[in-house]
Parts: sequence; structure tokens; C-alpha cells
Amino acid sequence: MSGNKTEPTAQSVDTFLDAVEPERKREEARTLDALFRRVTGWQPQIWGPSLIGYGIYHYRYESGREGDFLATGFSPRKSAHSIYILPGYADFQPLLDRLGKHSHGKSCLYVKTLADIDLEILAELIEAGVRDLSGKYEVKPT
Repeated sequence: MSGNKTEPTAQSVDTFLDAVEPERKREEARTLDALFRRVTGWQPQIWGPSLIGYGIYHYRYESGREGDFLATGFSPRKSAHSIYILPGYADFQPLLDRLGKHSHGKSCLYVKTLADIDLEILAELIEAGVRDLSGKYEVKPT
């Protein structure tokens, strides 16, 4: 079985953040980086072309697929910040209800601008997500 196609890279996080456009998105990405560092206590690492990850875990599914992936993180995409809180949001609805304007999939939260959300609630979500993930897999700091 093949592993994850998104792998950690040696790209500098600061260089990546310096290239985020427009300027508002770049400033918000720096705010998110500081928040993730504060909440996790981990150093960021670039995964693939555009994910900033904090922590790492090894997964193995019943299908036999296995690999390593970031424990939590974000990507400052053009239309919205994609915030990854793995393995998903199933148990986090009370926090999501208090977060502010957002949308989400199974394990990805989409926020158009940070002004739309409560960053302290996001911090609680990040912490809850890492705690939940740590109950299922061994999570290691980066």
C-alpha cells in the first residue's frame, strides 16, 4: 500500500509565510502560526507545497494503508484558511457553535478571515483536536 502523498519538506516556514499573498492573508497566517505554536508548543514544518504542520503521527488503517501526517496545522489558501484538526470534528460541536463564521468538512475547518472567529475558541479546538488524536495515535512533537 502507498503512504501519504503529502510529505514534510525542508522548506523554511518563514520563507513560505513571506510569500503568502495578499498581505492581509500573510498577516493572518502569521497570527495562526503564533497561535498553533502557543497551543501545541511545537515548531512548524511545511508539508507538501502549502501545509504548515505542527506535530506528527503515524497512522495505519485496516485497509493496510499507512503513513505519517501532521497532527494539526493550517494552509493559508486564497479563498479561506484551511485549518486541520485531525481526525475530525465529531465531538467538537459545542466549540464550533461558539467559534464564529466558518464552514467545515470532516477534519478541515474553513475560515475566510480571522476577524470572523474567536481565536481563543480556535485555540480550544486545536488543543481538543490534538488531545483526541493523541488518544488514537502516538503524536510526536516537531
